[in-house]
Amino acid sequence: MSRAFYWLIPHPLLTLILTVVWLLLQNELSAGMLVFGFILGIIIPWGTSVWWPDTPKSFRIGKMVTYSLVVIWDIIVANIEVAWIVLTVPTSKLKPAWIVVPLELREPEAITMLAGTITLTPGTVSADLSSDGRSLLVHVLHTDDPDAVRDDILTRYEARLLEIFA
Repeated sequence: MSRAFYWLIPHPLLTLILTVVWLLLQNELSAGMLVFGFILGIIIPWGTSVWWPDTPKSFRIGKMVTYSLVVIWDIIVANIEVAWIVLTVPTSKLKPAWIVVPLELREPEAITMLAGTITLTPGTVSADLSSDGRSLLVHVLHTDDPDAVRDDILTRYEARLLEIFA
């Protein structure tokens, strides 16, 4: 039974999310819209499941909620910091930097989340992943201490992602 269920619905959480998103986009709660949203929620993950062969073996949703709150807070703070830099630091005094961040993460989904988090945070951009997947190249708009930025990424984001995908 379990095998048949996962064949039909390979990603149950994604099915549920797609159904809810469909209902929100339609702005109508009716039996027909619910059924159609559920059908889309089955077809889309099922049709794309061939590109998801190595789904994470474990995922801690509680730790993900904490991680999300940390990221949202960091985005708010970074927006203020970048605005301050743009308004007060002359272009000639900016100290941009390229930082190589060594990674302990091995799951592609976790590395993608880390790169996305870095890029979402104003003032930093994930630029490249090494061919062996063991380091990430990050550009920083302005920093006096590139090592501190690297250490902050490792302790604030990567350590939490290691717990989420442990």
